Amino acid sequence: MLKGQTCCFTGHRIIPSGMEQKLFSITEKVVDNAIKSGYRCFGVGGALGFDTIAALVVLKLRESYPSIKLILVLPCLNQTRGWSTEDIEIYENIKKQADKIVYTSKEYSRGCMHKRNRHLVNNSSLCICYLTEEKGGTYYTVNYAYKNHLCIINIAELL
Repeated sequence: MLKGQTCCFTGHRIIPSGMEQKLFSITEKVVDNAIKSGYRCFGVGGALGFDTIAALVVLKLRESYPSIKLILVLPCLNQTRGWSTEDIEIYENIKKQADKIVYTSKEYSRGCMHKRNRHLVNNSSLCICYLTEEKGGTYYTVNYAYKNHLCIINIAELL
């Protein structure tokens, strides 16, 4: 797919209690606007928290916009190691509905998450994020997106 029609997501794994539905709703509006602006492919990293919300938003909107694609860009084959049974079930359900799955590494390694994040940014022109603190992987990824001239929409600024 064309980079100009591809959007990636990045965000924190921990969502404040009670914020999930509001975050879902605002993300849905932002993604709907992106679709109306010509975005067709949506890359998600498959992590807990915001990545899961973003994937579920894309799957919901695909019901209204069947031409959009959910692309999972996963850091390794055993990403769910240590996750709860409920979180693994949601993850596997999302995987079953994805249009494409890309693994950036076979096994977990120290840099596999950064490799996944760079892949997402390098293949996108829009980054929708949920960034509330200036540290960690989400902060790194948003800065990388900024340095690579992506348009950035921070959902946290819309809450």
